[in-house]
Amino acid sequence: MKIFLIRHGHAVDEDRQLSDSERFLSRKGRKSVREVGRALRRASVTFDAVLTSPLVRAVQTAELLGEQLGYEGVIEVVPSLQPMGPIEAAQQEILQRSRHIAVVGHEPSISALCGLLCGRSHFPPLRKAQVVCLSGGEVAWTLDPDRLEPQPL
Repeated sequence: MKIFLIRHGHAVDEDRQLSDSERFLSRKGRKSVREVGRALRRASVTFDAVLTSPLVRAVQTAELLGEQLGYEGVIEVVPSLQPMGPIEAAQQEILQRSRHIAVVGHEPSISALCGLLCGRSHFPPLRKAQVVCLSGGEVAWTLDPDRLEPQPL
């Protein structure tokens, strides 16, 4: 089983007319997520399932990555992936899935989920649009949105 934990891309700032849950990807965020998707495609990454937080910026990140990778399945919204959601519930949701799973979420819960899935008490925060690949419960590599090459962690 491979799990690809992904922090959503850069979003517009919250303001009086836009709540945190309504924040959407900025132009910079959309560009970065597309570049990450192309880098994952070059690395021959595929997804059997895509799970995302219900917040707009996470759903958009999942959709753009799916588009870049030719993913034609359903992008599933998982409420436990929202900011500060119950990561144990998210873990159970993930472990019931297929072989190559993309999981899009937010800090600090996405790094906490990464730590939980690989048996660490702490995991460094993920940058916006960063991907961490777990394979067999271990960190296999990470893809930084600035380097766009999978790197050992």
